[in-house]
Amino acid sequence: MAEALVSLELRDRVAWIGLNRPAKRNAINDALLAALDASVAQAQGAARAMVVFGHGPCFCAGLDLSEHGARSAEAVFHHSRSWHATFRRIRTGRIPAIAAIHGACVGGGLELASACHIRVADSTAIFALPEGTRGIFVGGGASVHLARILGTPRMTDMMLTGRALDAAAAERAGLITYLTDPGGAADQAGVLAAKVAAMAPLTVLGVLQALPRIQDMAEDDGLFVESMMAALAQTGPEAQAGLAAFLEKRAAKAGES
Repeated sequence: MAEALVSLELRDRVAWIGLNRPAKRNAINDALLAALDASVAQAQGAARAMVVFGHGPCFCAGLDLSEHGARSAEAVFHHSRSWHATFRRIRTGRIPAIAAIHGACVGGGLELASACHIRVADSTAIFALPEGTRGIFVGGGASVHLARILGTPRMTDMMLTGRALDAAAAERAGLITYLTDPGGAADQAGVLAAKVAAMAPLTVLGVLQALPRIQDMAEDDGLFVESMMAALAQTGPEAQAGLAAFLEKRAAKAGES
């Protein structure tokens, strides 16, 4: 039997989802996208956090261009929308997603990483948007989600000039939030995922569902939703237990492990 295009392993409360086309540098074709979508859906129902990573030499080299050339404009449109649907499942799903990145993270691979809530990269990581130099346009959500992370001017530069960011530049730009030594991204992602998996569900709901929406609201509307989310989270059982532990000096102080 052929090896699965996407691996899925549950470790405690964390789902590890691995792109598994190493000979193709984990380039995303239709079959891999469908397998990723199914794995993410399974993880959403079985875990409290997920780590997305790439088997082999890199995280993901992006769109498999061998499937792209024969499509009509209409087919490309619907193909792009299928990427949006899968990445939306990650971005707006029930559990936080952490990308563990090494090697190439370009094009559609960068769009996948951008759909995750936290990005960890080792020092071998390279980030690029080669679509512009290939005469095509991004189609996996980068124009909305990556532009919000990097800012439109930096994304414009990357698309027009083909500029790549190394891991240090990506950290300075705010694209990644953790930078490790070579080979260390998965371990760091695992530590973060375990911590996130232990968080109160209502707090996670607020961070994943309310916080992104608040950014698109008028100030008064955003503050209203913030107050509503605070009321929900702070009256949950986990919040009551956490506050009691803090007041009884059984909980770590802010900034401590």
